[in-house]
Amino acid sequence: MPCLTDKEMLTDTLASQKMIENTYNLFASECANQQIRDEFMNILRDEHDISYNVFQEMSQRGWYQTKVADANEVTQAKNKYSNMA
Repeated sequence: MPCLTDKEMLTDTLASQKMIENTYNLFASECANQQIRDEFMNILRDEHDISYNVFQEMSQRGWYQTKVADANEVTQAKNKYSNMA
């Protein structure tokens, strides 16, 4: 019986967390009751923390590489999106 590798399990976990976050984000943004919205926001924050922990673990193991943007790229992106507002 084939088993998933640690990398495959963490990749699946991160993908699942992203879907969960999107769902709670939608619930929170469309909630008419403030108390329930606040609770969804608390849950969403917890889910983001879980995602971040999984991301950090993958990054430390070299399984999730991110590009470091130089200052010029950051300025260009900031200007691009500032002009859209």
